[in-house]
Amino acid sequence: MKIEIFSDFTCPFCYIGKRELERAINLAGYSGKVEIEYKAYQIGPDTPKKDAPTLYEGMVAKFNATLEEVKEMTKGIAVRAEATGLHYNFEDMKTAHTEKAHRLAKWVRQFGKESIYTEELMRGYFTEGKDLNDDMFLLEVIENLGLDVEKAKGVLASNDFSEALDKDRYDAQQLGVQSVPFFVFENRYGIKGAEPNEVFVRTLHQAAEIAGIQPVLRMTGDGEAICADGECKL
Repeated sequence: MKIEIFSDFTCPFCYIGKRELERAINLAGYSGKVEIEYKAYQIGPDTPKKDAPTLYEGMVAKFNATLEEVKEMTKGIAVRAEATGLHYNFEDMKTAHTEKAHRLAKWVRQFGKESIYTEELMRGYFTEGKDLNDDMFLLEVIENLGLDVEKAKGVLASNDFSEALDKDRYDAQQLGVQSVPFFVFENRYGIKGAEPNEVFVRTLHQAAEIAGIQPVLRMTGDGEAICADGECKL
């Protein structure tokens, strides 16, 4: 089953949606049967590449609000994140231009490590306050993935994979994607936003019918209350 995810590394609902999808795949019994492709969608293409403001500073300017007001705005997001096992550290978050991070993701994809790369960038941004436009952090992730750091440096220093980002923008326009996260299942079903887990489970089953796959039986329980070979555990 093919799932395409339009997202940005700095989108708080994208990380939540990623978690909801992963849990749904496991609950619905499709682990190992899903191919996920991440599609770049920058939510802040005008963000400064140098000396970018903190997240709170950026929100104060964007919404013409006070610091107290923007902190109140993030409370609901933090609660939703906690419900999926994520702890968002808004105090340390910075705004970030993510074009380099997305180009590097396209390079990483050819090695089958795009998903873990995405996880590391989102975890770094939302929980550790990492700057996603910082080459040192991006290369640290590359090294931890066991990939060639020198080749990654070349990607960051060039415009490599810019055409792939343009292709993602075109695909988003063709599908009418105007916000993220946006999930496309088997090019047939779409989910807009970080919907509740049951929405993902239901859509997975619908897409599985199109893909012609069946869920794997998931075992639960401890197996203690059973009878076998003419004997029962008492």
